[in-house]
Amino acid sequence: MSTYATDLVEFTSDAALAIGTDSKVMAWNALAQRLLGYAPSEVIGRYCCDVLQATLPGGEPLCHPDCDVLRSFRDCIPYNVPSCRLRHRSGKWVMASISSVAISGRTRQLHDDKIMAIIFLREGATAIPVLRRHMLHVFTLGGFGMAIGGHSIDIGKWKRKQAVTLLKYLITQLDRPVHRERLIDCLWPDADEKQGWGRLKVTMYCLRQELRANGISDDALKTIDNAYLLRRDSIWVDTHVFERLDTEGQTLQKQGQWSDALHRYNEARHLYRGDYLEEDTFSDWCAEERERLRERYLETLTRTAECHAELGQYAEAAHICRKALVFDPCRENFHCMLMAYLVETGRPDLALVQYRHCVEVLAREFGAEPLPETQRLYQQILDGGDSAQISG
Repeated sequence: MSTYATDLVEFTSDAALAIGTDSKVMAWNALAQRLLGYAPSEVIGRYCCDVLQATLPGGEPLCHPDCDVLRSFRDCIPYNVPSCRLRHRSGKWVMASISSVAISGRTRQLHDDKIMAIIFLREGATAIPVLRRHMLHVFTLGGFGMAIGGHSIDIGKWKRKQAVTLLKYLITQLDRPVHRERLIDCLWPDADEKQGWGRLKVTMYCLRQELRANGISDDALKTIDNAYLLRRDSIWVDTHVFERLDTEGQTLQKQGQWSDALHRYNEARHLYRGDYLEEDTFSDWCAEERERLRERYLETLTRTAECHAELGQYAEAAHICRKALVFDPCRENFHCMLMAYLVETGRPDLALVQYRHCVEVLAREFGAEPLPETQRLYQQILDGGDSAQISG
């Protein structure tokens, strides 16, 4: 452990932690333990986002693998959050404010240290002004939300609710021009061309006003002939980071780097709080994207379980399969994987119970039987086959 980091954290009047350039906790003081319940031995060496699990008051994740906080620290810029929720060891939420000291590269070299920042946690909220240099963060996985510079944007106060829907549509088509006729058909399907065009102009004007009020540059939303385009480089969107992390995990998995791949997959899973724009369940314009991302999430869970199994962590692999089956009970491949992992943990009895549950679910939902390979797996377990036979 770094003596420099420990000293900086220990001799402060607030709950504090030090994080390194790898985003892991390097030091944790007694006041942080009092605030969040974790002893230093429980958090040092863990990723800070896994420990704090911070969200903004509106529910938008503040702590995640590609968060604004870490990106600011890497640029040697301090970051402040006037109000957020931190996860206590007991599972309860603690309201707090965050302030920080970003450690310069020169200071790191001077102390031959990897410390990146000191984070101070103070119970309650403080009045800290928003810094407009931060990028707009948009959260679409689960409930829709936006934040900038550690502040939630209250879209419930927007004057025109259709401006929110318009923004969601443009985010779904990010970096692609969307013709005005498509937007009119989506927002006002019963309006004639003249009415629709008039409403779109007013709604677009309101959207630009709201974005401008939150420090977003006017050129983020471009007009191209009779189409509109929201620039990818103007905002941060959780779906893009989710997919990037999953892709990085796949590359590492193919290289046999199971632990590193698992870390990427867990980071991706952290971002998937729910289905894409789940509040717009009955909207056709986002249904295809929702289903595509849902399938990708399930594939991520499959690969997560596989990495756990490669590391001999069969109980963890089984836990991931159960999580997937809560998400989609009819996924037969997860029933099979769970059965095999239960055998590996020495519980073939539970594997047989799982098969019977699979039979019931498929019969109830589809009036179908399990696939032949699932039935063969069941028979192997019933016959007392060893784990090598079953996994093969």
